Parts: sequence; C-alpha cells; structure tokens
Amino acid sequence: MRIIKFFVLLSMSFLFLKGNAQIKFVDIPAGSFYMGTNGPRKHFDEAPIHKVTITKSFKMSSTVITNAMYEEFDPSHKQLRGKNGFSHLDNDAVVYVSWYDAVAFCEWLSKREGKTYRLPTEAEWEYAARAGTSFPYYSGWKLPKGSNKNNSEVHSNFNNREIHNNFIPINLGVKNDKGNSFGLYDVHGNVEEWCLDWYGPYTNSEKIDPVGYIEGEFKVTRGGSHSTPDEFLRSGNRMAMLPEDKHYLTGFRVVEGEYPKSKPMVRVRGKRENISQKKVKWDTPSEKAYFKEPIPYVNTPDHDSKVPFFNHNHCPAITWCPNGDLLAIWFSTDDEFGREMTILSSRLPMGKNEWTKAEEFYKVPDRNMTGSSLFYDNASGVIYHMNGVEAAGWWRNLAIVQRESRDNGATWTKGRLVSPEHDLGNQVIAGMFKTKENYLIQPSDATPDMDGGSIIHLSRDNGKTWVNPKPIEKPNFVDGGSGKAIAGIHAGVVQLKNGDLMALGRTNSFTNKNGDKKMPMSISSDWGQTWRYFATDLPFIGGGQRLVLMRLNEGPLLLVSFTSNSHYWDDKKWGMEFNINGGKKYGYGMYAALSYDEGKTWEKKKLLTDGKERYLDGGAWTGHFFTSSFQAEPKGYLAVTQTPDNMIHLISSRIHYRFNIKWIEE
Repeated sequence: MRIIKFFVLLSMSFLFLKGNAQIKFVDIPAGSFYMGTNGPRKHFDEAPIHKVTITKSFKMSSTVITNAMYEEFDPSHKQLRGKNGFSHLDNDAVVYVSWYDAVAFCEWLSKREGKTYRLPTEAEWEYAARAGTSFPYYSGWKLPKGSNKNNSEVHSNFNNREIHNNFIPINLGVKNDKGNSFGLYDVHGNVEEWCLDWYGPYTNSEKIDPVGYIEGEFKVTRGGSHSTPDEFLRSGNRMAMLPEDKHYLTGFRVVEGEYPKSKPMVRVRGKRENISQKKVKWDTPSEKAYFKEPIPYVNTPDHDSKVPFFNHNHCPAITWCPNGDLLAIWFSTDDEFGREMTILSSRLPMGKNEWTKAEEFYKVPDRNMTGSSLFYDNASGVIYHMNGVEAAGWWRNLAIVQRESRDNGATWTKGRLVSPEHDLGNQVIAGMFKTKENYLIQPSDATPDMDGGSIIHLSRDNGKTWVNPKPIEKPNFVDGGSGKAIAGIHAGVVQLKNGDLMALGRTNSFTNKNGDKKMPMSISSDWGQTWRYFATDLPFIGGGQRLVLMRLNEGPLLLVSFTSNSHYWDDKKWGMEFNINGGKKYGYGMYAALSYDEGKTWEKKKLLTDGKERYLDGGAWTGHFFTSSFQAEPKGYLAVTQTPDNMIHLISSRIHYRFNIKWIEE
C-alpha cells in the first residue's frame, strides 16, 4: 500500500480555477475488485458480490467539489450558501446541487479545458473508495479518524424529538480524514456524492468497466453524508435519489477521463400483465344493510420473492380502480425512523375475497418514505400516488413525489417532485379528494410534532402544480380561535356544500370551553390559508390512531374514528354509548358516524363490528385484539374509499372492513 500511495502522491495534478479555487486530481490505477456485499436484510441491494475490472486508469478529484470551485461555473449558487446552516465557506463541500447541476458543471469544465470531465461510475467510485481494501471502510472495520460524520445523539437516540425537529449544522470543509491510499479524502461521510449511473439491481456476473443501466428513475449516490448512520457510510453501501433532487446532504466529485466504452444494461420492466384492463360494470347499490367479515390485506410475500418485507407495516392508503380492483399501499420497515422503509402494495381483484401477497410498490433507495396517498379520479381516469421522501432518515424534512397511472396501476409514470423542498408540511396523509371546482386537495401533516397540526396542498390543474400555505412550527389551537393550520395531525378533510373546507384531526390538547378534551373541527373559507377552530362532541384520539373523513356517494359525511386511545374496556370514560343488541350500551374501539348536516352533528354512530367474537391481528401499533358486540378494533391508521356500487372499503393498519351506509343506519 505504501508503494501505491507513493505513486499516487507523485502523480497528482492540479486544475486551477479563478481566484484561489483549484481542483487536485489523483491517479486511480486500473485493476480489479469485488463489488458489493452479501446484502443483509435492509442492504439487500448490495448483493450479489461480483468481480469488477476497471481496465483503464483515470484521474479523480481528491476531494468533493467545493463552493469556490462550483461557483466559478454557477455564481448564483452563492445564494444557497448557509441554507439551513450548511456549507458557508469557499472550501466547504458544495450542496444543494442536483444530478443535472453536477453534469452541467462537468460539461462546462470539459469545454473550458478541452478534456473530458464527468461524474464517476458507481463501480469506479467504489473501486476508488476501497483503494485495494475489502473492509467496510478503507480504514478497516471502523470509520477513519476525522471522518466528517455527526456522531452525536442524532442517530443513537432516534426518539429525541427536540434533536430531530431541527437541522444540526456541521462543518462541511473538505479533507477531514487522512485520505485513503489513493489520495481520496472524505469518501465516508461529509456529503453524499452523485454518480453517473442509473440505479438498478446488481447481477451475478463478472463486469468490465460497468456503467449501470440504460435508463431508470433514480441516480446513484455514494459515500453517505455528515448526518448518516455509520452503516450507510460503508464503501459498499448504495443510495440513490431522483436526479432533480437537491438538498443539504449531497454534492459530487469529478473524474478526468473518457467515458467507459461498455454498453449499459437493459432492465426489463414491462407492465403487470395479470392486471385486467377491462372496465367493470358495477352492480346497482344494495338496498340491504351489508357488513362482510374483516380480512387482512397485508399478506406476507413468499420467502423467495425477494420482496423487502419488514416487521412494522403501517400507514396505509387505498383506492378503487376502474377494472373493479382495490389497490392498497403502506410502508414496511423495521424502524419508523429507518432508511430501509419501503412502500408495499397488495390488490383485491374484482370478485375475489383474498388480497394478493405484498409486492414492492415504490422505493427511493436508502431514504425514509413516510406518508402515502392514493386517489382514483374518475373524471380524468388517473390514479394519483403521492408519497413523502426524506433526504435522510426520520420524517421531518420530506419532499413529495407524485406518480400517475392510467391502466389500473399496471404501470406508473416516473416519480416527479411536486413539493421539492425537503421541509416541513410534506408528510402526506391518505385522503386526497377532488372538489366541485375540480381542484385536487392533498392533506399533509404541518410538522412532525404530535400537536403540529395539518395543512393541505392544492392543485387547480389536475396535479401539474401544487401550492400550500407555509407550515407553522408550533400552533396554538384554541376553541373559537383561528390559525394557519388544521387543528390536529393526520387530519381528514372534506369540502362542505357551501364550498368551505372542513377537517377533523388527532390531538389530545384541544379542549372545549368547559375544559373537556374533544376532537377539534377546523373550517376554512380561503382554500386552507386560514382555519377557524371548534370543539366537537366527539372523543379525541391519540397515538397509533388515524381517523378518516369523507363525503359518501349518497351525500352524508362519514367519519370513522375511535372511542378513545386506550385498549381498556372496563371504564365508561374510554367508551361511548351505542345501540347494541336493542339497547343503549357502552362500546369501545372503532366506530362509524354519519352527519346529515355538514358536520354540525353526528346523528348516527355505530361500533364497527358485526357482533361476532373474533381474535384478530391489527398489526403495527395495534397488535392482537378481540371483537364482540361491544368492542371493535382499538387502534389503527385508517384509510377509506367508496366504490361506485356504494360499498365502503375501510382499511386499518392490517385489516380490510366492508360495509355500506345502510348498515350504519340500521
């Protein structure tokens, strides 16, 4: 290694820009290495290990590109220095650059110098980062000394909300560690680095000068950042992002050298041929009361399917499709703060009584994916999918990605950032709907705080563009007061007949004028810019619970919520009075309520059970529970859709319920 390092030191070259900016290049010799890892669990995309040969030497910048270097190309970037507290100085790593920005810099540099400058391929990056080693880091089993990684409690104590609710700026100056034996600095931490390749799965064959896939949705990033857990900083770890994404974690370094001559791989995607494209003729709505036995929609995939199915499955969304199928999605993860979180889906084909096994629906590699929404717009024939995407882990600084399907979910458009700033207000809530003005409304949490409230995103052009009020950090919700956010998180939103928007939300800190804790109602007459707050007579809900609110095809408003945030069945304060077995009795758990006067009163309330004794697994935070004539599911995140035959399809964190308005009114 000393001989190689000596050679590299003798082979450095410098590219001088204006002022004091200079790019120092080191020679990376040709050679072979074994790329990837065994792909344990959340790192499954690092497998299989395969031999890669780099046939020609190339030069690579010893550090990532700095502000001073980049701003020779784009002086306007100076306006982004210090954004959210990051990257102030000339010698700090440049951040808030997209893949397209990085490529444009390389093209500018190539034209100016008369040489070829480009981003490294993913294989070149890992080969250069390893520098002849096969350990997790070039320094061995532990990060090199000086690695610019925030090793504070941010990642050792995920439950510390005070920490997570703030950016933690850190010095992004380059050359923090001693460098590897090729002379490259900060390959483990500081900032992630864009690579040339489209992201895609490895194949089990030897590769020569690989360049990845010919097309894709995400561009590879490597190396991890200052605010990334150590396991994601390894030489073999793979990340990726939408190429237009830009945030405080990612920059790039450049290569001087011709593009590899090898051909990119072709990834066969195709569409799901087993999904019917026949438009269904719906049955006439039944005049009889209807409640069908609950069934699970979260079904474990086959072991050999390679679907990344984790322990915690939660936060669903559901829609009907024009072919009569139901489509449900949810996140699957080991940790709600985790980067392994992925969005899975299952489908209930028309006429069937069993949901398909889970399949992966959408995943930006190594990014937290909290918050999903599905909505079929019958007028346009489009199914909309909205999803939060974090730059890192946790769910504070999300962007929103939108996808569309016009073939019953068989194929989807590539994800498009419709709220691109990784910021507050982008934790999507299931419950998108269309107003009578043909506007799309997408509710989202305003902040990650339990009492942060909710906001709406509004599109007046069928999802092409979206606007939303600026989220507020700590609203003070008071009965009779007003503010810029909906009172309560995880809100359900509907449009009233007079055009106003009405929302109900989850919070245990809202009280009526008597000091009793109640569920808050919020009303907006200006498309969500401001809201007025009122206490309802409904019980508040809390952790592990999310209500749904929608207008039914028949006209009334439907609310499904919970009698309390407790599993206890032996205390009246945790229950509500229902008509049970011909008399007024206390019931506990999930209930459906109807309002015929635009939310002023909820005349019909019914415990969501058919009275049969069952032992069910609610998954997620719910766990196992019993149902009977006086107890229903105690917790769960709810999502709902109503098909054209007027059947109401409600899903909790694991279970699918089917009933109609006649059953509630019965």
